[in-house]
Amino acid sequence: MSSQLIVFLISTLPITELRGAIPIAISLYHMSVPTAFFWAVLGNIIPVIFILWFLKAGSDFLSHRFYFFNRFFTWLFERTQKKHSRKFKLWKEFALVILVAIPLPFTGAWTGSLAAFVFGVPVKKAFPLIVLGVLIAGVIVSLITIGIINLPL
Repeated sequence: MSSQLIVFLISTLPITELRGAIPIAISLYHMSVPTAFFWAVLGNIIPVIFILWFLKAGSDFLSHRFYFFNRFFTWLFERTQKKHSRKFKLWKEFALVILVAIPLPFTGAWTGSLAAFVFGVPVKKAFPLIVLGVLIAGVIVSLITIGIINLPL
């Protein structure tokens, strides 16, 4: 399997995303920063398309067919929106970009896709915001990996 494909696949995973793929590409496979960035960002963006589409279509299907799922999604949306709507209203869609761009555990494109779904951000609006967040995260992780940004440990 080629190193580009491995980096691409690592960045599609919900835990590692590009936060794990870029350091692996640069340090283990000795890829150039632009090459590592390209494959990791591409791999991180591809799942977003399917997640955004599947969550909406899947929840609509389940909610209309099964009472339990209708109650569950209603509870989930109301609870989450009640807890976080103030922050979301304050930051608007920029909150989605920030959530995806911050290279910390449990943030990223997968989490951003879930947040967009829960807060009812339309797919046509959510996708470019998530892509922007992925690009920002890719730059940050690349700069940390090559040592331009030093983090105190």
